[in-house]
Amino acid sequence: MDILILGAGDIGFQLAKRLSLDQHNITIIELDPKKARHASEQLDAHVVEGSATSYTLLKDIVTNVDVVAAMTSNDEVNLIGCQLAKKAGSAFTMARVRNPEYTLANFPLKPEDLGVDAMIHPEKETADAIVRLIRQSSATQLIEFEKGKVQLVGVRLESNSELLNRPLAKLTLEYGDPPMRIVAINRMQDTIIPTGNDELIPGDQVFAVCHPDYLSEFIKQTGKQDTRIEDIMILGGGLIGQFVAKSLGKEMNVKIIESNLAKSEEIADVLQHTLIIHGDGTDYDLLAQEGVVDMDAFIAVTGDDETNIISTLLVRHMKIPRTIALVNKVVYLPITTTIGMDAVVSKQLLTVNAVLGFIQRQEVAAIASLPGVEGQAIEYIAGEGDKITKNALRKVKFPRHSIVAAVFRNEELIIPKGDTHIRPGDRVLVFLLPQALGKVEKLFK
Repeated sequence: MDILILGAGDIGFQLAKRLSLDQHNITIIELDPKKARHASEQLDAHVVEGSATSYTLLKDIVTNVDVVAAMTSNDEVNLIGCQLAKKAGSAFTMARVRNPEYTLANFPLKPEDLGVDAMIHPEKETADAIVRLIRQSSATQLIEFEKGKVQLVGVRLESNSELLNRPLAKLTLEYGDPPMRIVAINRMQDTIIPTGNDELIPGDQVFAVCHPDYLSEFIKQTGKQDTRIEDIMILGGGLIGQFVAKSLGKEMNVKIIESNLAKSEEIADVLQHTLIIHGDGTDYDLLAQEGVVDMDAFIAVTGDDETNIISTLLVRHMKIPRTIALVNKVVYLPITTTIGMDAVVSKQLLTVNAVLGFIQRQEVAAIASLPGVEGQAIEYIAGEGDKITKNALRKVKFPRHSIVAAVFRNEELIIPKGDTHIRPGDRVLVFLLPQALGKVEKLFK
């Protein structure tokens, strides 16, 4: 597929990097010479230095692309770029927007009026992910598929976990084929797609596909206990912090610490159910004064990764049951578990996941990457004549570094076994490492 990305900032860069792995042809338009040069040197993409709102530039490029993804940091540039791309003949456009007004149901202009086929709101995507992690307080990651009918949950194993030191195949027999499958293990910065012979050890971050009704039982097996969360402190009063507070403020006691006085006063008028505190969230005395030791959860979502990491580690030292940090620099993600962080969210990766879902909607039902984890989960739709449908799974030469995690058939969740036979129309959730992607795709084409 030929894809044009407007903007080579953090999100545009990561999107191009991810799409290049899938063998798409990428063109990038970037106004900033420094960012354009960096993208040209680091990415397998054709980079054009220029304005995303230049019709002269767009019309020469758009005629040869299938998708235009406007990912600059400016809402209006993204919307105008999409409008001009539509006028130039683009088949599909999507825009990153930060202003919540553009996505409101009562906003007078619909996306189609703006020339946009899909709007992506990174801050809202991130806030929704944080809220899911708060509601499932033992998970380090939680992604829903099939509208919540199955969940991909990440949990770090405690030393008292009953899952330790036995082959996974034996565990499956002991628990009587539960509606759950462990699909990946993150161990010392390595991601392992397990076989039946692999064993789990304390400190492993395991990822399992699990039926929602079985999730609490699986959490118990990992040695974790769900903590009832009633009191939450949020560091950072930006859009992400505001969205989280709006979602949780009516059912939980929420405090926001914001370092900017003007913003503190502004959000105090908007968030009626939230206590706003002006101050430095890395100030130990301030945190103590505001009762951080009595909090059930601490969420760090400032615009500075280092502040989020340091403050989270600080409150982890205070034995706060639940901590969640926003970490956007991709180079930091692999080390977050090593240095003792609990749950981590990445605005870049969540946005890339959302964009990929739109771009690849003809071939896959859903796609998701995980912060700090090399693998990804892809939900394929099995078609008539696909190789995956020819035989039972044990007879299919399934690639190394990949695993069939779940099958959805007529609203039914199937945890697959060797004798499971994929049928046309089945939605098949696969967890895989990048080196297995091409081989797995051949089974579904």
